[in-house]
Amino acid sequence: MFNAVVISVVVMIVLSLLRVNVILAIILAAITAGLVASLSITDTMQLLLSGMGGQANTALSYILLGGFAVMIGYSGITSFLVKRLITVLKGRRAFMLLAIAGIASLSQNVIPVHIAFIPILIPPLLLLFDKMKVDRRGVAASLTFGLKAPYILIPAGYGLLFHSIIADEMTANGMSISIKQIPLAMLFPGLAMVVGLLVAIFITYGKDRNPRNDAQVDEQSTINETAATEERESFSLKHVLTLLAIVAALTVQILFQSLVLGALTGIILMFAFRVVPFHRGDEVMNEGVKMMGTIAFVMLIASGYATVLKETGAVEQLVASTSSSLGSHSFLIALVLIFIGLVITMGIGSSFGTIPIIAALYVPLCAAAGFSPLATAALIGTAGVLGDAGSPASDSTLGPTSGLNADGKHHHIWDTCVPTFLHYNIPLIVFGLIAAMVL
Repeated sequence: MFNAVVISVVVMIVLSLLRVNVILAIILAAITAGLVASLSITDTMQLLLSGMGGQANTALSYILLGGFAVMIGYSGITSFLVKRLITVLKGRRAFMLLAIAGIASLSQNVIPVHIAFIPILIPPLLLLFDKMKVDRRGVAASLTFGLKAPYILIPAGYGLLFHSIIADEMTANGMSISIKQIPLAMLFPGLAMVVGLLVAIFITYGKDRNPRNDAQVDEQSTINETAATEERESFSLKHVLTLLAIVAALTVQILFQSLVLGALTGIILMFAFRVVPFHRGDEVMNEGVKMMGTIAFVMLIASGYATVLKETGAVEQLVASTSSSLGSHSFLIALVLIFIGLVITMGIGSSFGTIPIIAALYVPLCAAAGFSPLATAALIGTAGVLGDAGSPASDSTLGPTSGLNADGKHHHIWDTCVPTFLHYNIPLIVFGLIAAMVL
């Protein structure tokens, strides 16, 4: 009667909304899942700790990217660029938010760096956002759109990986479908993302919002300001060397498919080019850890939480218990499957990680209910994507927060998770149901 996935996700959401630290909220949710599944606290913690290694590479990437981002800020190039952006974007708030969504979209396909660009691009723009009275929740919505919509719609970069997972898992579970058909199935969820973005930019967050003044100026701001004061007036050799380090980091990341190696390359070159003096190395890297350390630990804990949910068998129980009572009502089946996907992804925090879990359970049920392969792909894809926007443990929300909260004025749950959850998950549910009925 009581399912570990549902109860633990509810615990995580309630604690997060009550402003309990997200790391503590996820740990307590994992313990709840284990206890509901009749595991001891000791066994639950062992599962949690054993699963944390699943995101070790990502966590290390975030730490190194944070250090590289602080170094770029130290060079003064971001202040130089932002100063010129102010003259171009002043008074053009909607255009700026659309541009941010476009830049974020490039990070998934054209230049597949995922969230690596956020701590580099966003912190220098925070002062501009405040001067223009931009609602940072709108910026979070724009960033999350760019992190999600491209892999939903476009079969390239991360999108090719996402579409391949759907096609391969469906075929492996007895329903053949070509990867070339997946973009058509995902067209409806993609349109839902576009609707959510436009509503966020032009309606919900289109008005002025006075910036919060309750945050203290941190040491990173001092580091950036100290270095930038002498570089504001002209484009210097130091800026050229910084751009070379960025290009080299991006090249290594693409060639070796490793964010860790890419960020490490950038850091080494920033020291080698003397953009950052060796004697300030500890100071700058410590600021990078401060910027991205929390995000890295959240990803580690979230990976352990996902392991607890998988090992308890609660996901399979959730699908089995609901499917047995649905009969052959196609609309009701589609609705319940989508909501199950929402709950699972909210807990796991990864749409890519959710697909293999739910495909084995959804394909037989959809086949029995008479859904076509296209409709089944749309249901699996929508169910996997749901919850990624809005989950406290998802990099689609952690990434935007890492940039927008660089000055301490942006709350992860209320300023990123809740706005993105409402603006994207509601349209996704509606468009996912339409896809299941018409395809």
